[in-house]
Amino acid sequence: MGPLHGLKVLELASILAGPAVGYFLAELGADVIKVENPDGGDATRGWKLAGEKAEDGRCAYFCSVNWGKRSLTLDLKRPEDLARLHALLETTDILLANFRPGQAEKLGLPWPDPQRKYPRLITGWITGYGPDNPRPGFDVLIQAESGFLAGNGPVGGPPCRMPVALIDLLTAHQLKEGLLLALLMRERTGQGQMVEVSLWQTALASLANQATNYLMTGFEQQPAGTEHPNLFPYGTLLGCQDGQVFLAVGTDSQFQSLCQALGTPRLAEDYGLNAQRVLQRERLRPLLEAASAGRDSGELLAQLEQLGVPAGRVQSVGRALQGAETLAFEQLAGLRSVAFTGFPKLSLRPPPRLGEHTQEILAGLNY
Repeated sequence: MGPLHGLKVLELASILAGPAVGYFLAELGADVIKVENPDGGDATRGWKLAGEKAEDGRCAYFCSVNWGKRSLTLDLKRPEDLARLHALLETTDILLANFRPGQAEKLGLPWPDPQRKYPRLITGWITGYGPDNPRPGFDVLIQAESGFLAGNGPVGGPPCRMPVALIDLLTAHQLKEGLLLALLMRERTGQGQMVEVSLWQTALASLANQATNYLMTGFEQQPAGTEHPNLFPYGTLLGCQDGQVFLAVGTDSQFQSLCQALGTPRLAEDYGLNAQRVLQRERLRPLLEAASAGRDSGELLAQLEQLGVPAGRVQSVGRALQGAETLAFEQLAGLRSVAFTGFPKLSLRPPPRLGEHTQEILAGLNY
């Protein structure tokens, strides 16, 4: 039983951003009903890796954000199924939707203000570019158009997309926060409301220092590998005799400690200020690399940790998921991220087969 136990969530959303919100709410204890078209359901049920065996529609991609849900199949072009949807909405606390503008009206929903018909309903609406723009949103296109791709990739190389749909997931987190605030408001006022987010607005808001770098100085990030435009050595790889060490030095005192570990006191004197290091990174980088080249990576990492210098290894996904930090938090069952004092760990139901819970849900409606 989680903090949202007893809340009913109706998920009229597909792909990643909307379903991720449903998953976040499920791990908080909500009863999340995923409404799917009986003709295939969520498109990601078919997004299999080459050679992946997932004949029941639960491929790895679909499973990533669909733990803890029940699946209900409804053909919303049929009047009887549309009536069932409206019957469900009578007792629903949160509706999740990623309709394009104009789609909801075809379902008979009083959009964009469903609270006119369902006063206590809280609606979370995800669009690509805002409620007045019918253009559909796709994470990789938003990455391209918002500047994320332009600044990502190897030095001198072409722009690269991020390996996860980061804009989708950031949007999902923003909507989750908005919905939790809307629940708080409903406790105070008794009224539901619409919470609207867009992939485009999320991307712009998430540019953070890259946006202010441009607005205040005109600087535009070009592909720079892993390194940071404002800090050095931050995102810098140092080669050792048996591997690499990844640095995240963010302060001058951390750089002093790095030089202590590398046995390079002269560098601490000559490049003691971050402004110097950023301006002269091309000169400083090979000096640091030369100092680390003969070191054992494990010994160097242990010394850096002792001195308070942020550093680590570049790990594969597999190694990260099998690591002690992951296993210690028991996060592998759904990759859960939230824990609350006083609430036992939830045992999330596995991602549902298409329509797996249709009969039990409709039975509750006396259908």
